[in-house]
Amino acid sequence: MLSALRKASLRLSRASVRSRSTAAAVIVVAVAMALGAAVLLLLLQRALITSVSDAADGRAAEVASQVGEEGVSTLSADLAESTRASQLIQVLDASGQVVAASSARADNTALTGLRPGPGVIERAEVGEMPLIDDDHDYLIVARGAEYGGQTYTVVVASSVETQRETVTTVTKYLLVGFPVLLVVVGVAGWLLVGQALGPVERIRVRVQGIESNDLTERVPVPETQDEIARLAVTMNEMLDRLQTGQATQRRFVSDASHELRSPLATLTAALEVVEADTTGKAWQELRQVMEAETERMRRLVEDLLLLAKADDAGLRMQRTDVDLDDLVQVEVQRLRKSTVDLTVTSDIHPVRVLGDPLRLSQLIRNLVDNAARAAHSTVRLATTEENGHAIITIEDDGDGIPENERFRVFERFVRLDTSRARASGGSGLGLSIVQEITKAHQGAITLTSATTGGTTATVTLPTR
Repeated sequence: MLSALRKASLRLSRASVRSRSTAAAVIVVAVAMALGAAVLLLLLQRALITSVSDAADGRAAEVASQVGEEGVSTLSADLAESTRASQLIQVLDASGQVVAASSARADNTALTGLRPGPGVIERAEVGEMPLIDDDHDYLIVARGAEYGGQTYTVVVASSVETQRETVTTVTKYLLVGFPVLLVVVGVAGWLLVGQALGPVERIRVRVQGIESNDLTERVPVPETQDEIARLAVTMNEMLDRLQTGQATQRRFVSDASHELRSPLATLTAALEVVEADTTGKAWQELRQVMEAETERMRRLVEDLLLLAKADDAGLRMQRTDVDLDDLVQVEVQRLRKSTVDLTVTSDIHPVRVLGDPLRLSQLIRNLVDNAARAAHSTVRLATTEENGHAIITIEDDGDGIPENERFRVFERFVRLDTSRARASGGSGLGLSIVQEITKAHQGAITLTSATTGGTTATVTLPTR
């Protein structure tokens, strides 16, 4: 039995949503109907038995009253005329002899051994009847009465056969109606669930037909405001993100190819010149150019790999105490030595964060290099701590970045003509890397206008 139930459960779990929903509806209705039918039959039986008992009580009270007033001399004739067919009435004397009866069937033997006192009622049940709960063929009520100093017992035996037949008939109707109703529920559930899942099937067919090389298709959105409509909207939003990601990826590959093509072309041309030169002078003249282009390619490849890791699973950062003021001071010294035509000022205060020293150094260097390329004459670096956050500020006096471009410059391979010219050596990946490193440290970076007219880059990092 248990094995069969397990197999049925396994088959049902592998069935379609439509089948499972219909089966669940049928099972729930079947259980509810079974419980309801059991309660109905029990209450019906109780109500019928209670009505029989009440009628017997009333009849016993009437006969007892008549005995108390008139005695038993004429009682048999009255009982025979006034007693219904479903009842038997006896009047017993103190010794248990039948002194009056409603029927010849009850003339000889007392129906019960109950002998209540005057005005007292006692009950008994005779003969078992197999229904929902234990019932009996006859319900007996005995009531005591007194006349002329003698005590009599009025016995009323009421048949419950009619009530039993009523309950049996109702049970038969329920047994016939249950399967019919379950079939109706199953068919209705199958049709309704199929209608409800129709939009889902249309969404599935549309998604199945969308190719990876063409993400412009969208799934139909039902006019309803239910969960399926929200699913369709979510699916379309996902397709929008996929299309945007695909376009970004293609643009990224295209830009990366373009960036790599330039140094490769320079190296190829230089090698051809060196190969054609038999004196060896060309090598001496072009060596620095080739070294610079090789370094440019190395930096570009490293930047691309870093961004690829960020896209894949996020940047993995070491967690150690880092003195940001020391890193910024190193960049101040480097910039002063490498650019004699720029004035480099600093306002550095001790500040420590928990992070990756190599990545944080790369972040600061990228911002400093951007500021140095954009500046006309001055670059200013500062560090401070406010409200549990370390703040790095790098400011230049260049032409500035338009407000509507300040978010776009963090995209990959984006350069602005005034401050990110290809001739200046930037690849357009520096700010993208800065943003990824900042995110990996749970920080934020903003670009604002400087008081000198240029740009102020502000990096905010939690100290812990």
